[in-house]
Amino acid sequence: MPKMKTSKTTAKRFTKTGTGKLRRLQQNRQHLFEKKSSTRTRRLDGMVDVHSGDVKRIKRLLAER
Repeated sequence: MPKMKTSKTTAKRFTKTGTGKLRRLQQNRQHLFEKKSSTRTRRLDGMVDVHSGDVKRIKRLLAER
């Protein structure tokens, strides 16, 4: 059976922590900052954990076991 290839787009969007959790950036933090309040952009700053329902699918795309 051939090897599973890593989805490079997935690899760029998600990072794995030392404990094995998956982290991602929040959406709505890339552009059009003039219409967004400072409070909103601060709240969207930083990384968050991936939802538990999506972990299995993302790990498969990252070709992890």
